[in-house]
Amino acid sequence: MPMCQCANELKSFLDSKYNQYNRPEFIETDPIQVPHLFSRREDIEIAGFLTATLSWGQRKTIINKSRLLLSLLDNSPYHFITQAAESDYSRFGNFCHRTFNTTDALYFLYALKNIYSRHGGLNQVFEKGFGINKDAGTAIAYFRSIFFECDFPERTQKHVPDVGKGSSAKRLNMFLRWMVRRDTRGVDFGFWTSISPAWLNIPLDLHTGNTSRKLGLLTRKQNDHRSVIELTQRLREFDPADPVKYDFALFGLGAHPSGWGVSNLISNYG
Repeated sequence: MPMCQCANELKSFLDSKYNQYNRPEFIETDPIQVPHLFSRREDIEIAGFLTATLSWGQRKTIINKSRLLLSLLDNSPYHFITQAAESDYSRFGNFCHRTFNTTDALYFLYALKNIYSRHGGLNQVFEKGFGINKDAGTAIAYFRSIFFECDFPERTQKHVPDVGKGSSAKRLNMFLRWMVRRDTRGVDFGFWTSISPAWLNIPLDLHTGNTSRKLGLLTRKQNDHRSVIELTQRLREFDPADPVKYDFALFGLGAHPSGWGVSNLISNYG
């Protein structure tokens, strides 16, 4: 069924904002700058995963804390994860970011070591998860089951989203966008080529949720997994092959709401 005129106008508007925000300058103030510090594929994905995990709060603080954590990994995260001696872990004794503390950091490192030594790495775990039914929610649930297959502290569970309990999984969906989306813009990495960008879900947070509701893209009030599905399905109507490219537009509009001209858009489907 072809899109109505108002939907075409909204698509054009979002495409223009995607083009405005998906450019190298975006990296300068975004946490994705941290994995961009690395060149080795395994370093990028580990740095990206840890940075995404810490991505709540002020972006400047997120970036500083992520860089600190990676400096504790000798700025060689893959080597540290796979080769560190027991004595090397004492350096994390004072690390914390909001509610993520030393206990959490140490388990994350142990779980990543298990993933790289027994499961082939983050890419392979998510590839297997997506292989179940080509769904990001299922892939995240599968990843969580692997991540917590070792003895884990109960408190650390809250730092890995549980989509089965309704989590929006914003940070892991953002991490997947970084690893999977491939274009020529120089922002997302796109080297997990066995996973299609069409299977991804939108990283939903306060900014993207509020913006999407104002534009008539999202009706559900909570920022939960059901809202992620609803919003992603709407965005697939605009670009089935790459729906989460609109994360740039929705986040950018939410962070810089002035001057939208949204009142000039008829934002609901007819």
